[in-house]
Amino acid sequence: MKRKYNIFVICILYFCWSTSFGQDVSLYQQFNGRFDFTFIGNTLNPQENTFQASPVILSSSSAVLNLTTLDTIQKAYLYWAGSGTGDFDVVLNTTDITAERTFAYQRIINGVPFDYFSAFKDITEQIIATGNGSYTFSGLDISSFLPTYFTNRTNFAGWAIIIVYKNDALPLNQVNVYDGLEGVPNELTITLSSLNVIDEIGAKIGFLAWEGDVGIAVNETLTINSAVLSNPPLNPQNNAFNGTNSFTGSTVLYNMDLDVYDIQNNIQAGDTSAEIALTSGQDFVMINAIVTKLNSQVPDAVISIDDFTLTCDSRIIPVEYTVTNLATATNPLPANTPIAIYADGNLLATAATQAILPLGASEMGTIILTIPETVASPFELVFVVDDTGDGTGIVSEINEDNNSYSEIITLFISPAFNNLPNIESCNQGLGVATFDFSSYENLLKVDPDDTVQFFETFEEASKNINPISNTFNYTTSSSPTTIYVRLENEHCFSSTSFLLLTKNCPPTICNFITANSDGYNDFFFIDGIKDIFVNYELLVYNRWGVLIWKGNNNLDFWKGEVNTRNDYFGKEVPDGTYYYVLNLNDPEYQAPFVGYLYFKK
Repeated sequence: MKRKYNIFVICILYFCWSTSFGQDVSLYQQFNGRFDFTFIGNTLNPQENTFQASPVILSSSSAVLNLTTLDTIQKAYLYWAGSGTGDFDVVLNTTDITAERTFAYQRIINGVPFDYFSAFKDITEQIIATGNGSYTFSGLDISSFLPTYFTNRTNFAGWAIIIVYKNDALPLNQVNVYDGLEGVPNELTITLSSLNVIDEIGAKIGFLAWEGDVGIAVNETLTINSAVLSNPPLNPQNNAFNGTNSFTGSTVLYNMDLDVYDIQNNIQAGDTSAEIALTSGQDFVMINAIVTKLNSQVPDAVISIDDFTLTCDSRIIPVEYTVTNLATATNPLPANTPIAIYADGNLLATAATQAILPLGASEMGTIILTIPETVASPFELVFVVDDTGDGTGIVSEINEDNNSYSEIITLFISPAFNNLPNIESCNQGLGVATFDFSSYENLLKVDPDDTVQFFETFEEASKNINPISNTFNYTTSSSPTTIYVRLENEHCFSSTSFLLLTKNCPPTICNFITANSDGYNDFFFIDGIKDIFVNYELLVYNRWGVLIWKGNNNLDFWKGEVNTRNDYFGKEVPDGTYYYVLNLNDPEYQAPFVGYLYFKK
């Protein structure tokens, strides 16, 4: 943004060579809207160090905040500074404060390093909670550095609070807070960027500076855009940094300055930057913070996610969104204002507005997003207007905190399921079999909240029509029969299937016959054979191996009669033991069933 000087200076008082190193003053925060700023703070030097007989630093000092009832605190930044390498734990009104940002500046004089520091803490919540009243700063200890720094009269310590506040009665302004730690002698140039000057009315600039001396005014100037700044009698042209406070009129802010200047004649509409230049032939001055207030007319962009479409098992999401330049804005929103889209903080895509949006105008857009596999569901989908994709914007706005819109997205995922084994059941005749797959619902589910239904066709399962109601004793006459399963969660369904297999089970042979017509064992009964093994052949032999009966699926079971010999055809055999040979003539049963049976009248 700007150069870093190594400054070589002949110190008039001490005739020494010095080299210095610091940190560039750059933009820290910007506020657009009905904002203004003020400073409060105080020195810890009991008198200017140039006139001290011995080095002394106060243990505490106080300042008063007195905003109006219409002023609403937006931000409050505490800065403290002093000689040495730094003390970063202090106290404000009994509240312990630890620095969250620090700055360092070093001068090397005749080969001896002299370090100076500044520290920063955002104390907005504390200031809002306390409000108007007295603030006491304490706990800053630089005592170990005082003897050394007193030798060149750069022993100092102090504190300040920069307060940005909102007031609806104010015009629309842009307040910029710049900070760092840079110093003179001899010359220093600071470029203030990111300005947006609409007109110069009411423009002002404030400085937080350290170690200025009222008694040293050798070639000391402060300019903006080459115009000398002064505020006499408090801040003469040749002694801007002289231990004064423009907000209170104090002239005893020893070795620090809280100065504010009217700059409405030093800038012009359309300016986007300003150049601050300091010169000092002798006085050692460090600039810690600069605050500008400029009249500014800017847009105020917001974005919303209007609709999105989720498809089962898809990571492609069409999203409809709207960008609006709020009616409370004061300037159109430029075309090509960038839009960034994030999923759980990961940049997914970028887009941009197409047209210039006047006050209150909106523009709708559609984008198709592909969610990476590395993004787990659910995730936060965030649309941010005025974001180039790295969190930075290109448009100054009234409110920089209303540019994002988020939705928690849970992808639609088809339910997971366990594989189902096929089921076998015995042929009850003519290919008819009964099956029980009622337990398959719980066997299938991974998520107990899913619902399960069974169907006879894939089309019915897909359309969710005509589900099977009886899963306990489902009967079919074909094998294999495919049963289709539909597993549903709130949004999606999965499909699977299993087979019902009818098999010819081994027959059960009852080998005892009492042909007395009492209804029990009246014939040679073989369970599981009729209309099942339709090609079976049953042979019955007497004890001498003579075939006496031959049967098949078309004949009744044997009741003790002879059907193989004409001379005994139809006659009943005597009581006794007989032998049978059962050929099922089925590929699954190659060997015959052989055994004996007992016949009794």
